[in-house]
Amino acid sequence: MATVVELITYPVKGCAGTSVDSTHLTPAGLAHDRSFMVVSVDGVYRTQRRDPRLALVRPTVSADGSRLTLASAQPESGHGALHLDVTTSAPRRDVDLFGATYRGIDQGDEAAAWLTDLLGTPSRLVRVPPEHDRKTDGLTPGTSGYADSSAVHVLSRASLAHLHTRMAERGAPPLAMDRFRPNIVIDSLPEGCQGEDWGAEPHAEDRIRRATIGAAELGYTKLAVRCAVTLVDQKAGARGGPEPLRTLAGYRRFSAGGVVFGAKFAVVRPGKLSVGDEVAVEEWGDAET
Repeated sequence: MATVVELITYPVKGCAGTSVDSTHLTPAGLAHDRSFMVVSVDGVYRTQRRDPRLALVRPTVSADGSRLTLASAQPESGHGALHLDVTTSAPRRDVDLFGATYRGIDQGDEAAAWLTDLLGTPSRLVRVPPEHDRKTDGLTPGTSGYADSSAVHVLSRASLAHLHTRMAERGAPPLAMDRFRPNIVIDSLPEGCQGEDWGAEPHAEDRIRRATIGAAELGYTKLAVRCAVTLVDQKAGARGGPEPLRTLAGYRRFSAGGVVFGAKFAVVRPGKLSVGDEVAVEEWGDAET
């Protein structure tokens, strides 16, 4: 049976993820996922596309969301860990995410100074306000915090293995799963649309329309269009070579533009998720092209 082999939440958009054995899937995604965002002093979101050093920030958040710790992947550089009491009562400010205006709660000068020093550019840290009511698009409507779009990104190991085979034909070495920043990694998916046979079919996640995992249910929204973030070495916080986009462009071009890898989902029913949970596909569809 297809099962969950990894769960990753990204408390601060664009920063490193945290693997967990179990978590609660909220309407906006895995608990605390993209609930914080680094912005410029003007409130414009920062992304690894322009600021790859965001990958060096290792955030962790307490279970109740009241405490946030920012640590550096390179502590020898002099950036010690910063422990913050999260505020949800400070004044709101406008923030820009892909040209859309949302609201954010600034987390103070100490966080701003720490991020500014590590990133080398003036930055602030904001949190999603409790009244955040963002609506996400796609086949299944939903909500999310500061994620690029839908709440949950699903990717299978079979898809990554197939990409590695294609890359090897070009003489390129394999890449870590973290290049693609998924929330839920699964070990395999059924070969047939009705799920009679279980195997390792690459990109079968593209065809899932409804799935139950643990106590939660997901509804498909769209394919995950990949960008220059996949070029960033997540351990070094620096852009590497042309892979994986060069290889993906050869076999995963999307008719609407760009290349795709993985699928996005909205949360239909919140609930607990755990590594080892079965992925029970309730409805299949045709992959978008």
